[in-house]
Amino acid sequence: MECQVTWTGAAGARSGMGFVAETGSGHIIAMDGAPDAAHPGQGGQNLAPRPMETVLAGAGGCTAYDVVLILQRGRHDVRGCSVLLTSERAAQDPKVFTRIHMHFTVTGKAVPVAAVERAIALSHEKYCSASIMLGKTAEITTSFDVVELT
Repeated sequence: MECQVTWTGAAGARSGMGFVAETGSGHIIAMDGAPDAAHPGQGGQNLAPRPMETVLAGAGGCTAYDVVLILQRGRHDVRGCSVLLTSERAAQDPKVFTRIHMHFTVTGKAVPVAAVERAIALSHEKYCSASIMLGKTAEITTSFDVVELT
């Protein structure tokens, strides 16, 4: 897997701290820094997510992917899955994630609570590379709701 990240500020772009990542699969992700009133040349213009927000989003996507796949393989009638991630970061550099909470909402027909609990556990213990990696610096907790469709 590879990814090329390019600073767009050198090209006279609108943001001095903007970056574009091109993934190995050919997709583009824009990133930008927060505005810095004290040092305008060192800040961004809030035109895209911060790099650490994309790390958090990647972990959410990775674990949601696992949960849906595990439930589908169990032949459960899952119709939707979302995960709300909240986090805390260290106050000092490097400002790694120190706590991450993931709240899953799984929607479907007759999806057993035990199956959702198992899917989340399998994701975090075995399959989700992103959350397992982040778990090296952050305490990761989970919770979930199952919404029954009629």
